Amino acid sequence: MNLGGWNTRRSPEVVPALVIVGGGASVGSGHVDLLEEYRRATFFFESGDPLGAARLLEPIVEAEPHNAAVRQLLARAYFNSAQLKGAEDQLRTLIEQDPSDHYAHHVLGRTLERAGRFREALPHLRLAAAMKRHQDYEEALRRVEEWLGKHASGPVS
Repeated sequence: MNLGGWNTRRSPEVVPALVIVGGGASVGSGHVDLLEEYRRATFFFESGDPLGAARLLEPIVEAEPHNAAVRQLLARAYFNSAQLKGAEDQLRTLIEQDPSDHYAHHVLGRTLERAGRFREALPHLRLAAAMKRHQDYEEALRRVEEWLGKHASGPVS
């Protein structure tokens, strides 16, 4: 999805392998089919309702904390709804689980950039651009380097 130049869509989409024990996970007072909830959340997200998607994804991430695809979609939903702290937390967890995830580094860099934390964004954007050649990665890196160059009192590190 491209939201005002903030491309947070990853392609191709991956349907996560959700473990459904005993027919579902207990959420609230009833059982929930996690895969069905993930599909609903994806529909909400793709329909332009990242808040609705996040509400559906939060219990799935709680039930499946190591499922990267679900956590990534939650991070994207937070990002697209300007819940930057939530996006940052999810992306840092993804990077902790897989430091070679170039997309997580890129979106974390974009999240930090959006929050005005350019110096913190820079290493993540550099890593993403070094790991995978992609126009969005290169543009984000260039934009942050230019901003820091204009506002720096010393060399950009």
